[in-house]
Amino acid sequence: MANPYLCPNCKTNRTRFNVIEQNPVSVKLDPATGDVVQQYEEGELDMFHLPYRGSERLIQCGACGIVGEEEMYIKRAQSNPRP
Repeated sequence: MANPYLCPNCKTNRTRFNVIEQNPVSVKLDPATGDVVQQYEEGELDMFHLPYRGSERLIQCGACGIVGEEEMYIKRAQSNPRP
């Protein structure tokens, strides 16, 4: 997180952000009750269960509330450097 951010939505916030660390848990649910039947450990998913491929970190603008990929905030800051 050593890169400057700029909100791609409100285009003014460079200082107030919420960093959302994601910790996905792979589970199998009972279709009738929604109870967890099985919790998978990393690397032991069955053939019908795809592993999580999303971002480890998301960023939320502390001014307008939009949530997005960290790269989106970094790219916006790079394309609009501070004067």
